[in-house]
Amino acid sequence: MQEPKRKRGRKPKKQQAETIEVTVDDVVSPTTADTADTEASPSRRSQGRPRKIGKHAKSWDISIIASPVRRSSRFSNGDCGPVLSNGVGDRHVSVVAEPAPPPVRLETVARVVPSMDAVVKVFCVHTDPNFSLPWQRKRQYSSSSSGFIIGERRVLTNAHSVEHHTQVKLKKRGSDIKYLATVLSIGTECDIAMLTVSDDEFWKGVSPVEFGELPVLQDAVTVVGYPIGGDTISVTSGVVSRMEILSYVHGSTELLGLQIDAATNSGNSGGPAFNDKGECVGIAFQSIKHEDVENIGYVIPTPVIMHFIRDYEKNGSYTGFPILGVEWQKMENPDLRVSMGMGPNQKGVRIRRIEPTAPESHVLKPSDVILSFDGVNIANDGTVPFRHGERIGFSYLVSQKYTGDNALVKVLRYSKILEFSIKLATHKRLIPAHINGKPPSYYIVAGFVFAAVSVPYLRSEYGKDYEFDAPVKLLDKHLHSMAQSVDEQLVVLVADINIGYEEIVNTQVLAINGKPVKNLKSLVKMVESCDDEFLKFDLEYQQIVVLKTKNAKAATLDILTTHCIPSAMSNDLN
Repeated sequence: MQEPKRKRGRKPKKQQAETIEVTVDDVVSPTTADTADTEASPSRRSQGRPRKIGKHAKSWDISIIASPVRRSSRFSNGDCGPVLSNGVGDRHVSVVAEPAPPPVRLETVARVVPSMDAVVKVFCVHTDPNFSLPWQRKRQYSSSSSGFIIGERRVLTNAHSVEHHTQVKLKKRGSDIKYLATVLSIGTECDIAMLTVSDDEFWKGVSPVEFGELPVLQDAVTVVGYPIGGDTISVTSGVVSRMEILSYVHGSTELLGLQIDAATNSGNSGGPAFNDKGECVGIAFQSIKHEDVENIGYVIPTPVIMHFIRDYEKNGSYTGFPILGVEWQKMENPDLRVSMGMGPNQKGVRIRRIEPTAPESHVLKPSDVILSFDGVNIANDGTVPFRHGERIGFSYLVSQKYTGDNALVKVLRYSKILEFSIKLATHKRLIPAHINGKPPSYYIVAGFVFAAVSVPYLRSEYGKDYEFDAPVKLLDKHLHSMAQSVDEQLVVLVADINIGYEEIVNTQVLAINGKPVKNLKSLVKMVESCDDEFLKFDLEYQQIVVLKTKNAKAATLDILTTHCIPSAMSNDLN
């Protein structure tokens, strides 16, 4: 078979680059491993940009799995434990005897054991959407993960554990019964889902987990769950080794997170992390896999968990984490600060761009210097005081708010200090990071399939390395473009079977008969109401596609029948 051509992009050099995987921990049933049919065909990898990987470069690979088993020593970095070395010249050798660790108290163990009974195993059947054939879904597959019972007959687990679910069941510790569960809410950004069970028998004899305060560095943590390697409950222990704003792989966002050195393996997702008082201080959700990395797992801390729970209780559903819709620049250079009219004691960050769809776009302006957020002064590097001896990105202050809350923002504009009360909202992306469990939108006319672009769509078409293999102009819009209105979408021509147009795939549609395409719904309206002799589609790269209107509409029904497609458009477009 002849190898398909590549267009507008050099073929990436095949280099043996080391990768670090930031992974999300679920156990996927091996009996359905053949369902992973999301690999993009070679013909769809056109118009890509070449990989820029140096000879000794290491690249970060964001994907889904787990971290290696933790080493027995707590001092994995080699610089935390006592070291005895020989003196050189006049250097002195000193040996400091460390006191023996105190014995484990029985009352501490007794406090943790009842909490373990509230940890459940989550069984989920998933049916992922098929972006190549958006009118149908892929084969079902199953996975198992962990969860735990909280108050008011509710269970918490990870959002990725029940993504695109068709059936969810829960099994308690020591039980042989799987109870059918209902998904109440899914928080995609924070990777948390809330479940419930209608059967009263499930809730008998179980005490809900209590939440503790945010731990400090070196606090002991115990991760409990049902990871790979067995069917019974598993317990691993470690300490809190880092606390900062983390990138949430599943949520494609940045929120507060804890790094721990307790082993977190596939299946630990959704399991609680307890402190030495038996209180839950977080939810295990992702880890790093790499030959140079050991014992790095991540936990969703209690402030993020409580934000999700209170958001659900307040609004009846998950509304998301608000953002301050600006892109900003550090002000660490003294000449830059002087040029912006800042005084010697003033600190802050400069606004580069403002989201047109954000409420603050009406009051803030580019080159404003944000001095404080809700009365908390922002440093020149964009950090704010967190706890004693700690600083954290000021986005943490924004994430503590709820959608629709007001925040007081102080800015410096032309050497004058101004204050604005801004209503916070969630992020509107031109290319959304998620489709929130909904089936993908599509429209078929003649042999053309049109769809709205999303990150799951790009990942389905080009694999996990879509940031290298997808068309350059789509990537540019994904990384740098901002939505000009709340209903704006990026519409692409997914595939076609028309003679002479076979190589035009995954290309943005700019206009129809000279009228710009705002979103997929506007494209459908223009095609359906077209009375012109020809349908002319203006595409990216100065390409055009022309069809006779009457023939195209007549051929659509025959094509739907031939390929067993139930409808020419998705339900949300009817």
